[in-house]
Amino acid sequence: MTDHRTGGRDGFRRLVRAEWTKFRTVRGWVAGMAVAVTLVVALGLLSASGSHASCGMNGVETACTLTAGPGGEAVSDRFFFVHRRLDGDGSLTVRVNSMTGQIRLPDAVPGTRRVVAGVVPWAKAGIMVKDGVRQGASYAAVMVTARHGVRMQHDFTGDVAGTPGGVSPGSPRWLRLTRSGGTLTGYESVDGRRWTVVGTARPAALPATVEAGMFVASPGDLTVSRGDLGGASVQVRFTEATAVFDQVRVEGRAGGTWSHDDVGVAYEADGRTPHHPGRFAEAGGTFTITGVGDIAPSAEGTRIESTLTGLVAGLIAVIVVAVSFVTAEQRRGLIRTTFLAAPRRGRVVAAKALVVGAVAFAAGLAAAGVTVPVGAGILRANGNAVLPVSTLTELRVVAGAAMLTAAVAVLALACGVLLRRGAAAVTAVVGLVVVPHILATASVLPLGVAQWLLRLTPAAGFAAQQSVPEYAQVLGYYSPQGGYYPLPPLAGLAVLCGYAALAAVLAVVRTSRRDA
Repeated sequence: MTDHRTGGRDGFRRLVRAEWTKFRTVRGWVAGMAVAVTLVVALGLLSASGSHASCGMNGVETACTLTAGPGGEAVSDRFFFVHRRLDGDGSLTVRVNSMTGQIRLPDAVPGTRRVVAGVVPWAKAGIMVKDGVRQGASYAAVMVTARHGVRMQHDFTGDVAGTPGGVSPGSPRWLRLTRSGGTLTGYESVDGRRWTVVGTARPAALPATVEAGMFVASPGDLTVSRGDLGGASVQVRFTEATAVFDQVRVEGRAGGTWSHDDVGVAYEADGRTPHHPGRFAEAGGTFTITGVGDIAPSAEGTRIESTLTGLVAGLIAVIVVAVSFVTAEQRRGLIRTTFLAAPRRGRVVAAKALVVGAVAFAAGLAAAGVTVPVGAGILRANGNAVLPVSTLTELRVVAGAAMLTAAVAVLALACGVLLRRGAAAVTAVVGLVVVPHILATASVLPLGVAQWLLRLTPAAGFAAQQSVPEYAQVLGYYSPQGGYYPLPPLAGLAVLCGYAALAAVLAVVRTSRRDA
């Protein structure tokens, strides 16, 4: 028996070393962690292998590829563009007189199309400078929207709000976009004389010569149908918007005449017929432009965290190991020997927590470090469009899975100390961590309830997996089932770590106050 009565750091180091020796010499605990890693990797890669993309639907030619923006992120870039060349510095000024449109609603009578007049909240009409007409090219734009007022946006993710309100024939809105070097400034006005700055932008990859002009886009109408048990069915239906522009003025070295492009238009299966094309007409300096689609970040694709389907199963194995790391000694009475060698019992709990947390972190890091990149590669090989993320984001997802695993292990060990019964402790931790996550992501609860579960319970830590953020300027059904958590990744981990820390403190206090 090793005596750890010596105080200070040296005594605690020896205590940690002794607990690590216990862990690595018990085959069941080592095997349990190996099982956890195997479950995460095997289930994740099996799921990726079984996922195959089917491109093209409803007779429309589509591709299993994603459009990448200037920052490498997936983007939606479809709109109707009336434009001309602009060399160097200059400005474009227009007056937007109206915005109308149509929306296809769910059919009231099966087989009978139901189309109504109206525009969706994020329908956009405005002016833009863009690096040509290539999808995903760098740009800056100032626009009016149907329900979100004037905005200045650039390179898909940048968004600044201007004055609220829409536009109508009785209340037009003037817009101006000025370029000076690499800086673009957006302005708005109600009368064309008094101007207010909406925002400024410095697009990442805008060349000296750009295309400048008017555009219209209209994203799909989102319909969420809720089931009796709280689940939801999401559909996105066709919309289009039409805007009228006049008082068009270009200043600077503008070349050529006005031309037009239906940027990003899809084609029917024959490859020649446009599917829901945009259009425009010009008469006496007044432009009437109709467009569909959106200019925004996109989440239409497979996420890298979808490869971590085995993480829940792996966590259950980690919970069992962490609980037994303390309850096995309690059940056999060996904990008394440990306390004789280290009378400061709180340090024993701390040492066990440090060892099991470190081992769990290493296991989670190894499992996620293999599963995420390899699984994403398999998904791509099977034709799936995997949403691109930066290397830093991918590392954050892998490290987040490891931190989640470590925090759950510490929580499980602390519950084992508090409850002193292995089955009870395992059941408690599974009920606190795994069950809320399953209920929230299985679409069996109302969205609000699911989101509160993932804010208030230790299951909040699963937010560490989320690789694609929510964007305020993109209408979407941001639900846990779709991979969106109500808390940011670090905040979700903080909630879980808070539970683990509280449980560990209670375990230390209880151990210090009672006999083994």
